[in-house]
Amino acid sequence: MIDRPAAFRTGQPMIYITAYPLTQRINPMRKLLLTTAAVAAAIGLVGCGNSDPDTLIDKRDGQKYRTVVIGGTRWMAQNLNYRADSSWCYENRADSCNKYGRLYTWDAAMKACPAGWKLPSREDWKSLVAVASEEKTAGKKLKSKNGWNNRNDGSSGNGTDDYGFSALPGGSLYSADGSFYGVGYDGYLWTATEDYYGNYAYNQDMDYDYDGVREYGTYDKSDGFSVRCVADRP
Repeated sequence: MIDRPAAFRTGQPMIYITAYPLTQRINPMRKLLLTTAAVAAAIGLVGCGNSDPDTLIDKRDGQKYRTVVIGGTRWMAQNLNYRADSSWCYENRADSCNKYGRLYTWDAAMKACPAGWKLPSREDWKSLVAVASEEKTAGKKLKSKNGWNNRNDGSSGNGTDDYGFSALPGGSLYSADGSFYGVGYDGYLWTATEDYYGNYAYNQDMDYDYDGVREYGTYDKSDGFSVRCVADRP
């Protein structure tokens, strides 16, 4: 694993999501709830003017995003690429935005999702990881089939993309010195969850040399990370 700048973390203990596989048997009422949630998500997309329920059209700039329902929640299947204040293309290159989406500060990320969508919480991520089996293997199943650098042992760092989530290693922006870091190696994604004091926020990380999804504690809100939005339903 490549070394990360020491100051990039807040120094808090490493925190891992503990998630458990869903049971194979789901009672009829839960099946009904999951089905209802998926239908509601599809209706919400059509109501935004989309003829294809698996495509989100952002009315602000006309960009289209693939979406996918995983565990009853509709996720964007691409990183957000809406140009907002306090957001950047990796190394300020437009082709990076086209491939990986933009990097956002936490405050920008909280406001960047289209109407009807929101920045996912830690709980949203925990649910996603549970559907994808467990923390130590979920990353492999959520990562895209290409675009990730080879592992340290020379084997492929790509995923199997079992659910169509297609996570990509978009890297990050280190706010302390304005440097870009980790494209091809890491996919850092903001959550909507702050720490106890509201000074920092949590993110989720998928790594080229690791099969899981994990947290490295909390991060400075001025750092730049990728964004995946989830459908905002009551």
